[in-house]
Order: sequence, then C-alpha cells, then structure tokens
Amino acid sequence: VKDAMYLSNSFFYDLLLIYNDLLADLNAILEFDPAAKSKEEVLLAYPGFFAITTHRIANNLWNKKVAVLPRVISEYAHGKTGIDIHPGASIGKRFFIDHGTGIVIGETAIIGNDVKIYQGVTLGALSVSKDKAAVKRHPTIEDNVIIYANATILGGNTIVGRDSVIGGNVWITDSIPAQTLVYHKSEISVRSKNNFTEPINFSI
Repeated sequence: VKDAMYLSNSFFYDLLLIYNDLLADLNAILEFDPAAKSKEEVLLAYPGFFAITTHRIANNLWNKKVAVLPRVISEYAHGKTGIDIHPGASIGKRFFIDHGTGIVIGETAIIGNDVKIYQGVTLGALSVSKDKAAVKRHPTIEDNVIIYANATILGGNTIVGRDSVIGGNVWITDSIPAQTLVYHKSEISVRSKNNFTEPINFSI
C-alpha cells in the first residue's frame, strides 16, 4: 500500500511535466500540418496526438516500474489508432505523427526532439529472441529527423543522425550519418492503354 501511494503521488506530481510536453507536441502538429486548423481539432480528431498522449502517460508509469498498467494503456491506444508504441520507448519533445496508421515503435527505441514520423514506419528489432530482452534492440533516432511512410529501421545499434530525411519504403539496418538523405528509387512505367497489348487479368 505504501509503494502504491508513493507511485500514485509521484505520477500526479509529474502530470504538469507531461502536460507541458503534450502542449509542445500539440503546437508542433499545428506548426507542421497544414490540415490542422485549431488546437481543438487536434485534441479531438488526431489519432497521432491521442497515441502520443497515452504514450507519455504509459511511459511515465513504465519508468516507475509499474506492472501491467503501462502495457494496458499502450494497447488501448494501439486498438484505437493503429499506432503501436511500446511504453518503454523514449520519445523526445515536439514529436509529430502524421496519419499514423501502422506505426510500430519498439521498447528500446530512442527518439530525439523535433522528430516527424509518417504512417507505416517501423522502428523495430533485428532479433526477437528471448535472451536479448535486456539488450537495446531498437534504433535511435536523433533530433530533427523526418521518416516518411513505410520506412523500416531495425536494430539496437542503428542510429539515424540528426537532421536526416528517411524516404518512404526504405529498409535500414545500419547507422546513417547526420544530415543524410536516404531514399528508395524504383522504376515506374507509364503507357497508353490503347498501345498496351498484354492482357491484365484480376482475380478477386
């Protein structure tokens, strides 16, 4: 009972710090998302902000060694938004999630300040074996990095340097220096339907 009272008091003492971090997150969304018209809209209708809010609460409890409840909170947000952030992940100030569906951020991921992440991004582990549970398994993202849709960044030793831009659909397992642009280039063919003789068949 004494421990529970101490943890409860400690959490409520930290609420002002959590509030200030969330206010900075909200202002970052208003600054960077041209579709965001007001604070009220972000508060009520942005799944990314909802996921950040629940994560900052769950992370605070996780760092206090509270059992089970942080995971319950994070999984509630996962179910509501499609954004899966482990409560152990460390996320800096002014974090911006755009759209958000399909984002996965692992337990030992470290994210710096002013980072922007788009839908489908995975910050995951190269190994999922149980004996690696106490090892840093997920990447570090330094300050002011942008990670575009469906990028996959894996490994506890992988560091994405500050001020870098990670393009969509890339697969990264090695560290990236600061101020680097990483992108995936694919070939797209555009042809007239009238001159395209090969049949295209769809089976549903």
